[in-house]
Amino acid sequence: MKTFKSLLLIALVAIFTFDGLAQDESKAGAITRRRAGETRREKQSTGPNITQRMESFYEYTPVSDADLTWMRVIYRSLDLSKEKNMALYYPEESTENQENLFRIIMRLLANDQLAAYEYLDGREVFTEQYKIKVKDMLDRFHILYTEAKGSSEKHPRFSIEESDVPANEVLSYYVLERWEFDRVNNRMKQRVEAICPVLHRSGDFGGEAVRYPMFWVKFDALRPALSQQYIFTDDDNNLPKYSLDDYFNLAMYDGEIYKTRNLQNKSMMQLYPDPDDMKRAQDSIDNRLHTFDKHLWVPTREELQAAAEAREEAEAKANEIESRDGSDASDDKAEVKESRSARGNKSATKSTKKKKTTKVKQPKVKTNNSSSAARSVRRRK
Repeated sequence: MKTFKSLLLIALVAIFTFDGLAQDESKAGAITRRRAGETRREKQSTGPNITQRMESFYEYTPVSDADLTWMRVIYRSLDLSKEKNMALYYPEESTENQENLFRIIMRLLANDQLAAYEYLDGREVFTEQYKIKVKDMLDRFHILYTEAKGSSEKHPRFSIEESDVPANEVLSYYVLERWEFDRVNNRMKQRVEAICPVLHRSGDFGGEAVRYPMFWVKFDALRPALSQQYIFTDDDNNLPKYSLDDYFNLAMYDGEIYKTRNLQNKSMMQLYPDPDDMKRAQDSIDNRLHTFDKHLWVPTREELQAAAEAREEAEAKANEIESRDGSDASDDKAEVKESRSARGNKSATKSTKKKKTTKVKQPKVKTNNSSSAARSVRRRK
C-alpha cells in the first residue's frame, strides 16, 4: 500500500513538472517568435544593417527658438562635375560595396523606408500635408517600376531595376542649410536640413538640358543609411576614410549659394541680375556666415596687441613700398632729364655743325664784255 502511494506521488510530481516545462517552452517560443517578428519589422522599416537604435541615435533634437539669437537659411547648388562633389555621383553603377547617393535615396523610397516632400521653391514645409506619393513621383519622371512583394495600399513598395534608375541624369543637388548661433553653447552651428536631387534632361531634339528638382528628403532620415556608405574623397588615397554622413556634416562639398530665405522669396539671380554683382553678394554672404561668431566677443589683450602689431607691420610695408616707388620715380625723372639734356646737346652740336659747313655765297661781279680782252698794265715796270 505504501509502495502504491509512493508511486502515485511520483507520477503526480512528474505530470506537474512536465506541464510546467511545456508551459515554459511555449512561453519561450512565444517570446522568440515575438522578438523575431519585431526584428523582421525593424528590418523592413529601416533597411538592412540599420536598427531602430541607430535611427534614434541619428535623430536631431531641434534647438528651441528661445536658445537661438540668430539663424539664417541658405540654399546651395552642388554641381557634380566639380571635383569636390564627384563623390556623390560615382560610381554610376552600383558595385559590391559602393552605391552613389541617388541610388541610396531611390532604394529607400522604393522600400517605403524614407519620406519625400514636394519641392516648393523656397517655401519648403516638411509636414504630412506636403508628403508626396512615391508612385506619383515615379510616373511624373517616367521611371519604370513594378509593385514589390508585400506591397499594400498603406505601405506601398516598388521594385525598380538598376538600369531604370536615372542616376546618370542627376547631375546636381540642392542643399538646404541652417546656420544657427546657440547662446547656450556660445557657438555657431551649420547643419544640412534637406537634400533635393535635380534631374537634368534634354528634349527630344537635344539642346540645353532642363533642370527638374525632384523632391526634398530630410537629411536626418537619411543619416543612418549614409553612415553605412564610405566614399573616396581623394584620388591619391584609395582608402575610403569618410562616410557620406561625414561628407555633409563636415561640409566637404563645394556649393554655390543660389538663394537665401527672404520676404520676397527671390533667388540670387533675381536680386542681382549682373553676374559680377551676384558673385560679390555670394562671397559677402559666405564671409558673414563664417565670421559671424568672431565679431560677437570683445577681443582679449593679446588679440588686441597682435592686431596692433599686424597693423604696424602693414603700415611699415606700405611706407617701404611708397619710398621705393618714390625713389624709382625720382630716378626715372633724373633719367628723363638726362636724356632730354643729351638730346638738347646733340641738337645744338648738329646746328653748329650745320652752321660751320654752310658755304658763303659770293656775290657775282658783273663784267663788261667789251674790255674783257684788255690786260691791266698797272704795277708793271
